[in-house]
Amino acid sequence: MDLNGKRVIVFGGTSGIGLSAVQQFEAAGANVVACGRSQDNIAAAKATTGSSVTYEQIDVLDRDALTALFEANTGFDILISAATGGERASGPFLKMDLDGFQGSFRKLWGYANTVRLGTEHMADDGAIVLVSGFPARKANPGSSAIATVGGAVEQFARAIAPEIAPRRINTVSPGVIDTPMFPVAGDARGTFLSRATENMLIKRAGNPDEVAAAIVFCAQNDYITGTTIDVDGGATLP
Repeated sequence: MDLNGKRVIVFGGTSGIGLSAVQQFEAAGANVVACGRSQDNIAAAKATTGSSVTYEQIDVLDRDALTALFEANTGFDILISAATGGERASGPFLKMDLDGFQGSFRKLWGYANTVRLGTEHMADDGAIVLVSGFPARKANPGSSAIATVGGAVEQFARAIAPEIAPRRINTVSPGVIDTPMFPVAGDARGTFLSRATENMLIKRAGNPDEVAAAIVFCAQNDYITGTTIDVDGGATLP
């Protein structure tokens, strides 16, 4: 797929991995609609992109708003979702607040909403890319909610790939990535990320551009569908 002139919608496109994807699609000549919940994030993101990127404040759990957005952009080519849907629960499962565990699935519901409502408005040769995470296949203690949701996201893509063909859907699975998702600042942030990656083969956190490059690859390569690409520093290996 030649990305020049293609129409792309990116949910979670105003910070972190999603914003990096927006910037890379724009650099490849695409016209991008970047969507996010936070007006502050939108304002900050606008300073990093050009005139071929427009912004929409939207919640992926708001189906009416999603329907209106897709109808206004009928015929678009690429759908990316890196939106978390909300907060993610962590900690020992037997001590976990079950509402928090259930709330972590807002990410899956958001993905289901965007794919279900958006696919019918896509071009026949369109591509969808979702973002999961390495705990889907190697869960550390305390990550049961994140792991379960990530596993569901990857199976969701595999399950619907045959149904939406010739449109394609793939998943990118990041490792520990240095994004605003981690609220720790200053020296403590470096210490946190170092500890989080000390047992990985590549002993550093990834950056959003490294994950976004895989997202662009999945959108652009016409011969992959229903698969997951890991950008995780070897996190899923022994």
